[in-house]
Amino acid sequence: MTPSLRHLHDRLQASPLGLAWSRGREMELMHRAMGFAALGFLTLVPLLVVVAAAAPGSGEGFGRWLGQALGVSAASRARVEMLFGAADLALERTTAFGLAALAVFGLTFGSAVQTGYEKVWDLPTARWHTMWRHVVWLALLVCYLAVLVITPAPTDALGTVLGTIGDLGGTCLFFWGSQRLLLGGRVRWRALLPGAVATSLGLLGLRVFSQLVFSPLIGTNAVTYGPFGTLLVVQSWLVGVGFVTYGGALVGRLTHEHLTMRRLRDEGFLPPAHRTHGGAGVPTD
Repeated sequence: MTPSLRHLHDRLQASPLGLAWSRGREMELMHRAMGFAALGFLTLVPLLVVVAAAAPGSGEGFGRWLGQALGVSAASRARVEMLFGAADLALERTTAFGLAALAVFGLTFGSAVQTGYEKVWDLPTARWHTMWRHVVWLALLVCYLAVLVITPAPTDALGTVLGTIGDLGGTCLFFWGSQRLLLGGRVRWRALLPGAVATSLGLLGLRVFSQLVFSPLIGTNAVTYGPFGTLLVVQSWLVGVGFVTYGGALVGRLTHEHLTMRRLRDEGFLPPAHRTHGGAGVPTD
């Protein structure tokens, strides 16, 4: 490699995009997103179907909410609701064994999310006696999503704007608290805020992407594969949610490191031309 190409390569590696790419590859971001989707489908979908069935007069609440979360067209949303058309019977057909299995998968799901956050911040694995945090986080997650399930859909433009702002604020607060809880308070609130904001904006962008890509896919897959085709699109959307969840936290850490280094340069602790390739030495607690 020539010196000029080497210099260009080093600059790209030191850029925010290069750091995000290298760290995402180190923590196996896509692999973790696919694990998030698998555990989320085993845990969140059954739990939310039961929650939607428990809410008065919301027999198809989960299917309706999932269609809204995907941001797809009315025709594609109807196909999504068809997958969960019998949600009103889920509560009376749920057994104690089924609830126990959901609880086990739910704790595993919380552990997987915690491990992803620990990889983002290069923290050691928490000890076994912190598993109670998974229980609390899962309860908060179910409550948060239950509010979204039972919230009526907006019917006008003003309601859509206000609903979007409310969703962004609530999502930001949830992921801000989730990181703090699952990381056991090992990272400061201020350091976690950029990740929560990035995750909220990323989920909003995923909804726009769903309108452009997943909405026509649901129609074509439903014709080709039937209900299973719609299920594949939902699973792909969950992979996107997992990617945004971990990727948003990673972008938040890089943003925190950049702001911290700039503050140190402004205060004279570092020379103006100082550069860092990994953010080493940036305090997180």
